[in-house]
Amino acid sequence: MTLGPSAPLAGPGETPLVPTPGQLAWQEAGFGIFLHFGINTFNGVEWSDGTLDPATFRPSQLDARQWVRTAAEAGAKYVVLTAKHHDGFCLWPTDTTAYSVASSPWKDGAGDVVAELAEACGEAGLGLGLYLSPWDRNADCYEEPADYDSFYLRQLTELCTRYGPLCELWFDGAGSEGRTYDWDAVMAVIDRHQPAAMVFNMGRPTIRWVGNEEGLAADPCHYVTHSTGISLYDDRHTELDSAAYLPPECDVPLRDDWFWQPGNHDTLKSREDLLEIWYSSVGLGAGLLLGVPPDRRGLIDEADRARLLSFTAELERRLGEPVPAALTVEGDAVLADFGRPVRVDHVELREDLARGQCVDGHEVWADGRPIASGHTVGVRRVHRVEPLTVRELRIRLTGPGARLASVSAAGPPPGVS
Repeated sequence: MTLGPSAPLAGPGETPLVPTPGQLAWQEAGFGIFLHFGINTFNGVEWSDGTLDPATFRPSQLDARQWVRTAAEAGAKYVVLTAKHHDGFCLWPTDTTAYSVASSPWKDGAGDVVAELAEACGEAGLGLGLYLSPWDRNADCYEEPADYDSFYLRQLTELCTRYGPLCELWFDGAGSEGRTYDWDAVMAVIDRHQPAAMVFNMGRPTIRWVGNEEGLAADPCHYVTHSTGISLYDDRHTELDSAAYLPPECDVPLRDDWFWQPGNHDTLKSREDLLEIWYSSVGLGAGLLLGVPPDRRGLIDEADRARLLSFTAELERRLGEPVPAALTVEGDAVLADFGRPVRVDHVELREDLARGQCVDGHEVWADGRPIASGHTVGVRRVHRVEPLTVRELRIRLTGPGARLASVSAAGPPPGVS
């Protein structure tokens, strides 16, 4: 699946668009955990209409440190929390509406989920991202655009000023088809209070949606585009005045549902499914945001936690001790020399993105034969190859200005073929 109208990579004599330092840091982070939690969790629904009773929000053991500990043990670099989903229920004690945790029995109305998560992230050194749905099915003023824009800006300002640095602000376009929000004013709030935060998909985005909820990118995986939309979701996008550098984020839930739901245990993705998702997102040069929702206790479900950590442990086993290569340019190829014979079943290529995305094709050769090929290299490209022992690899690149930053290889543990 393509990512909408992608801009071509720079041609001869053209200067490619380059990432900001923040974009490049976000791309290198690569992996985050999506925490869908809210009033829906306690009512067995994915979307609600803003009329569910706040009294139903009553986690018995909420522990944001357990969420963060789980994410950190899995190797995630950031988490994103649904501070407000489409139902309008706010997980912080906002001054804008009574439809929030302040009206719930949890901690006698004195609780603040966002604050607890922000503190836990700060202690663990994880980035904190917040999802603030533009669509609000509870707010009476939603049908009055000017009034709602003011209401929404107050909510955004609270989130941007009360909880420390944010690494990402997630604007979901669902439900907003045909609605125009005051994105200039939204971006002014972000520019003033959280200028380092990545902005997901709407407003003046710095990252974009991959276009599906299956966690799958494509090859080529273009970072430069004229639009954040794709063909299946034309209403959920921003048309850009000119081409922009916007790397994609792939989102996918661990089960079939984003919010924790009773009775869907059989939809928990297998370790093998999760590995394939990783290879088809992070391994293709995109980011991965994996949904792992807290349950009605306010804890990550034991089965979900075990499956997540089983998947990431296997990924670590496969890729955790890469052997870096020394790179030299020989004619039209890059020679990657490991300095000794190494057993290889994975090869990772990284492009020099400080110069922009330039590689539009590549081939990896060993002992005079091709073992892997593709289009995008980007922030990282991971190829699985048939196990072999090599001392050097030869990589052929296409694309004006194409240059690699690094090549590394990982192999099966001793005794594993």
